[in-house]
Amino acid sequence: MSKKETYEQRTTEYILPILEKYGFYLYDVEYVKEAGEYFLRAYIDKPDGITIEDCVTVSREMNDILDREDYIADAYTFEVSSPGVERVLKKDAHFESAIGKDVYAKTYQPIDGKKEFCGELKGFSFDTVTLVIDGADVSLNRKDIANIHLAFIM
Repeated sequence: MSKKETYEQRTTEYILPILEKYGFYLYDVEYVKEAGEYFLRAYIDKPDGITIEDCVTVSREMNDILDREDYIADAYTFEVSSPGVERVLKKDAHFESAIGKDVYAKTYQPIDGKKEFCGELKGFSFDTVTLVIDGADVSLNRKDIANIHLAFIM
């Protein structure tokens, strides 16, 4: 297991009891390096939407655990956030909850001359994601997708 995976897994183990106590759920945890700095991020949610106060509450409790356990060797910033309206789809559970909703996908390389696709998520499998675009099914290989997230369309 990589350092990144280890940090994300341990963070998940520590944060889940906190979230359960408040009726929240964990959308995702990520440990990333951006502009030379490390960030440990927990994305949380609840049925009626997460608030800033919810994030602060979880952050305070989790910071105590991070200080006590001290399992991350690098200097990092810990953040707790909502996954947002245009939440990224990474896990099967994310895709499952997005079926029937509009999504935006960007591929690494052009497919039929396009790198950007916006349509209704029809389904997914281990290998593919199927969108309905202008009434037609369009299947994309998951390995070809650089980013896919819910699309906020007004």
